[in-house]
Amino acid sequence: MNEAIIRPAVPADLKAVAEIFTHYVTHTVATFEETPPTVAAWHQRLDHLTGRGLPFLVAELSGEVAGYAYAGPWRDRPAYRHTVEDTIYVAPDRTGRGLGAALLGALLAESTRAGLHQMIAVITDTGSAGSTGSAALHRRFGFADAGLLTGVGYKHGRWIDTRLMQRALSASSVREFSP
Repeated sequence: MNEAIIRPAVPADLKAVAEIFTHYVTHTVATFEETPPTVAAWHQRLDHLTGRGLPFLVAELSGEVAGYAYAGPWRDRPAYRHTVEDTIYVAPDRTGRGLGAALLGALLAESTRAGLHQMIAVITDTGSAGSTGSAALHRRFGFADAGLLTGVGYKHGRWIDTRLMQRALSASSVREFSP
């Protein structure tokens, strides 16, 4: 396997990003989205996040986008301005190759460099290998369990729990991003 290149996302990447996410929206409970966002919506998301100084990264493998990750605001209220939520998705045919770890490591580094204070992971928890794998990945990078919300999502005919995990980014460097 060629080495993955982790780099900032550019508009030309967003068709592939949309295709990756569409798989998870339509076939899994990894996201509570029920309708895949359009490529135009992804352009807005990229502009919104990068305009706030937040990282949006892609993993490129053999010249193709094989995954992506970004840090988005945890909540919109001003007091949360130092806290972000991570989002990481890998193309379904590219899982198990370390791309999630490469993306999470780079996302943590970029978020720390941006002066953010905390990162929250919101993981759908069904007890499946995918949900436990995501939790294990986050634990490897220093995230700790922060709580379990039971039955808070309903998708594909079943109730789904949400596991919250949290990790400090930097104790001393805090930058505000504008809401």
